[in-house]
Order: sequence, then C-alpha cells, then structure tokens
Amino acid sequence: MEEAILDATWEELASHGYESLTLEAIARRAGTSRPVLSRRWDSLSKLASAAIARYAIQNPIDVPDLGSLREELLMLLRQVARRSSPKLVRLIYEMRKDLEAAFSSFADIRSQVGRAGYPTQQILDRAIARGEVAPERITPRLLRLPVDLARHEMMITFQPLSEPDIYEIVDDIVLPLWTARV
Repeated sequence: MEEAILDATWEELASHGYESLTLEAIARRAGTSRPVLSRRWDSLSKLASAAIARYAIQNPIDVPDLGSLREELLMLLRQVARRSSPKLVRLIYEMRKDLEAAFSSFADIRSQVGRAGYPTQQILDRAIARGEVAPERITPRLLRLPVDLARHEMMITFQPLSEPDIYEIVDDIVLPLWTARV
C-alpha cells in the first residue's frame, strides 16, 4: 500500500504540482482513504518529500566509466538537466513554506536519496583511481557541488540547465576545485 501511495503522490505532483496536491486526490489515485495517509505521514510535505525521494531512488542517474572525470561530470549534469523539467523544479518553491513548517527541507530529501540518486561518489572514486583527484581534497560539500550548482541554476531560472551552464559548472568551478594541487 505504501508504494501505491507514494506512486500516486508522485503522479499527482508531476501532473498538478505541489500547490494543487491534496490528500483526497492522492487517496483516490492510490485506492485508499485520507485517514490511511494521515496515519503514516503527519503532513502533506512529508508525504510529498517521501514520494520525491522514492522517485529519485527508483530512477537513478547512471554515468558509466568514460575514462575522464570531465566527461563523466558533463554526462552527469546533462542527465540532471534532462530529468528536471521546469514544472518539477517549481516544486521546490511550492513546497518551501510547508517544509519549513514541518521543520524539514530539501536537504532532508537529499539525505533520504543519499548516493542512490546521483553517482557523484562513483565518479569521484573512478577519478581517484585514475589519479585525477587527490582524495583528501574532497569534502562532502565539494562532492555535492556539481549537482547542487545545477539544481541552484534551475531553481533560479526555472529552466533546464543549458550546455553553456554545464560547461561553466564543470570547467570553471568543479574541476579547478576537485583537481587543484595543494
């Protein structure tokens, strides 16, 4: 039942956005009742967050070994851009107040998704093995940086990430930080 509810929530979010999301519509789509939803999730934002996290985990971005940190980061950000429609990016703004009221944030969703959603750690591990990156240089924040910069750009513009944006993030920001020799 939980999977059906989370699927129904994702479908409602993708179709109508967060501002139009209701427990009644989710329950109807999932073939259950509103009290069933309320017993499991104490707020609409927590239910929506769980659905977003589940979607990201079930639809991970896969970046194969391309033999180059740069090429793998470019592929990662292209895939992030393809999967992030302007409508879905707007969810961030639509959910913000409710997440704050529930003492939550998109950082909580990111932690639910963990490594499953984005293969940044895998890309980094391969780059370390190839000698492209010194492992001691990379902090958790630097590891998140490529996707965080992409997400930020899409949140600001409500547009998919452009090729020039992708090249700038990779070539002018991430690679210099990840590969700088101390």
